[in-house]
Amino acid sequence: MYKLNNRVRDYAWGSKTLIADYLGRRPSGAPEAEMWMGAHPGAPSVALLNRGHARLDELIDADPEGLLGPDSRAAFGNALPFLMKVLAAESPLSLQVHPTREQAATGFAAEEALRVPKDAPTRNYKDPNHKPEMILALTDFEALCGFRSATEAKEIVDTLVTFFQETGADVPRLLPHLSSTLARPDEPTAIQQAFAGLIRGGDEVSGTVSAVALMLASSIPEGPHAAAMKTALMLNEAYPGDPGVLISLLLNRVSLRPGEAVYLPAGNIHAYLHGLGIEVMASSDNVLRGGLTTKHIDVDELLRTVVFTPLPVPRLATTSPAKGHLIWQPPFDEFQLQRIELEPGTRHPELPAGVPVIVLVASGSGVVEARRQTLELGKGDTAFLGAKENPVTLRAGAKEPLVAFVATIGIHEPVPH
Repeated sequence: MYKLNNRVRDYAWGSKTLIADYLGRRPSGAPEAEMWMGAHPGAPSVALLNRGHARLDELIDADPEGLLGPDSRAAFGNALPFLMKVLAAESPLSLQVHPTREQAATGFAAEEALRVPKDAPTRNYKDPNHKPEMILALTDFEALCGFRSATEAKEIVDTLVTFFQETGADVPRLLPHLSSTLARPDEPTAIQQAFAGLIRGGDEVSGTVSAVALMLASSIPEGPHAAAMKTALMLNEAYPGDPGVLISLLLNRVSLRPGEAVYLPAGNIHAYLHGLGIEVMASSDNVLRGGLTTKHIDVDELLRTVVFTPLPVPRLATTSPAKGHLIWQPPFDEFQLQRIELEPGTRHPELPAGVPVIVLVASGSGVVEARRQTLELGKGDTAFLGAKENPVTLRAGAKEPLVAFVATIGIHEPVPH
């Protein structure tokens, strides 16, 4: 087992304080968006050795059986199948969707055959893997997630039309057209056509976004759709004139309290808006963007990837096998997340055995104990536990409670949600 140093990604939407405060260290002064814990080649963790250090992905390459174990290797091959992050959104992320495994494999092979550089701004597929994920809120956390019903989306658009009419302003032509599109009888087709019209809309969409934002800046109509309109106004402040501002009206608005989680399967279009969370995902960096961005949008590939069927928000329930022990198991085999809380001086009898594990200490301090090795971990420290370290226990320090998050591979049946 190894203590880890992890890279913090300085994306512009990140918070300058949330990650540093949560991990108990001094802020860098730059935006800190994500701390990656894992072996993804884009930003692999670095393991601290008795002498020197080494990249975690290189250690796994050298000993996949010992570090991953037979179960993980049989299911996922010779790479760590999950990636764990601490994510801090100060401003909204882009609307995005992740492909299925089959789409990723096909798209990656096609771009490799065309010799598209992996760092090219037009590249869609960085690897051949899918990227299902989950996010657990550590603070109040705001997001957009999947499509609301076409009926509800039409009600929001109609409310905007009425608002323009009541104020005596000219109604942008796009809004009645969008309303009629959403009224079509086949719901997924109606949503797909509304979405495609907005993402392809060009100057007319940009002008409508600006007109809507100008109206909402003066007053938000009261009623059940006020939150959706406030969100659209906020998004326009971050991305003026972007089609994603109107696309947000088609999407579920999700508010998570600390300890609540959602999971995001392939095809679910989503955007994190604000907050701090623990994110776990399959180890991939495949993202297709769908608005709220200045980056490349491959509209045709996006439309092939998004699932346009409206569904309930995919909230993720917990199981609790023991006091102070919570497990979030999404319907994906690559990962699960656990939270372990221990009173001072007490011990968690056994961490997941025979599989790869990453531990993050969120508060307090403790010791990870194996047969031939111990690791002392304080607030903000992380460790990788190889499959060959079996059994492994976690013990809290004597003076204060310990809270740790544990990521490992998943089980083969989903927790009800």
